[in-house]
Amino acid sequence: MRIVFHGENAASFSENFERLLGEPAEICLVPDELGGATDRDAYVQADAIVGVKFTRDMPRPEKLKLFHVPGAGYDAVDLGAVPPSAVVCNCFGHEQAIAEYVMAALLGRHVPLADADSKLRRGEWAYSSGSLARLHGELAGKTIGLLGFGHIGKAIASRAKAFEMTVHVANRSPVPLSPVVDHAFTLDNLRDFWGTVDFLVVSVPLTQDTTGIVGADAFAAMQPSAVVLNVGRGPTIDERALYDALKNERIAGAIIDTWYTYPSAGQPEVLPSTLPFHVLPNIVLTPHMSGWTSGTIRRRQQTIADNIKRRAEGRACVNVVRSALA
Repeated sequence: MRIVFHGENAASFSENFERLLGEPAEICLVPDELGGATDRDAYVQADAIVGVKFTRDMPRPEKLKLFHVPGAGYDAVDLGAVPPSAVVCNCFGHEQAIAEYVMAALLGRHVPLADADSKLRRGEWAYSSGSLARLHGELAGKTIGLLGFGHIGKAIASRAKAFEMTVHVANRSPVPLSPVVDHAFTLDNLRDFWGTVDFLVVSVPLTQDTTGIVGADAFAAMQPSAVVLNVGRGPTIDERALYDALKNERIAGAIIDTWYTYPSAGQPEVLPSTLPFHVLPNIVLTPHMSGWTSGTIRRRQQTIADNIKRRAEGRACVNVVRSALA
């Protein structure tokens, strides 16, 4: 098999990849911009491509058997442009990392370890027991709302329950009540969902229907003490509505990991929005890092390698986004 890892993101999954395959393979790493003839030729001759995007103006690998996205989102892949001979698959394996990120973010708002440490180094006994004035919060008894109940939502729910939280879910398809789901809403009933939660975690994929699904009406319906987290795709939350809700203190805060503006080759250092979120005191900004861990790399590598072996042996792949059309 001729396997091409296209771009910096995909290359992260190439280390020791032949060992996972268990058999010799021709592995080639090509840059994001396929400018050189050597890189373009390697791409065209590939049997399997690991990459985050595929467009109609890219070189066409006519013999392609598998196009594998090394992540869950495939909104940058034009499925109609991928050669019909290829199966298109994606990966998960990031839900463990993202669930840990979410719980760390929530705990960070309630257990002020860093601030307590900083003050005690100056002799200040902030938060010490014995006075109601020095209390800090806890997660037990709080309600977490999960907008989206796929791999990420399920992983967060199980961890939230371990902290004795109440779990509300809003999802496109109905979700039955269970030991980890206390109340469920469908997406046509979001008006009743918004006001029930202390924390809203957004993990829905970006589609035409979910773009701006959290808008000004949602923020107006939330409790003033609500905190919003986005670990899905930035534009699922309306950019202006989020900024206004934070600036005007309509909600208490936000922890945002997925954004509206991203670095490019020509501009590697860029603020994550054209709006000045970075000056607001009630938001934590992180650079799309929640799922990027050593465990995620390991789990996704295994999925990609397994699918390459399945395709080579004529067996069905897992996580199929689009089947071969020819």
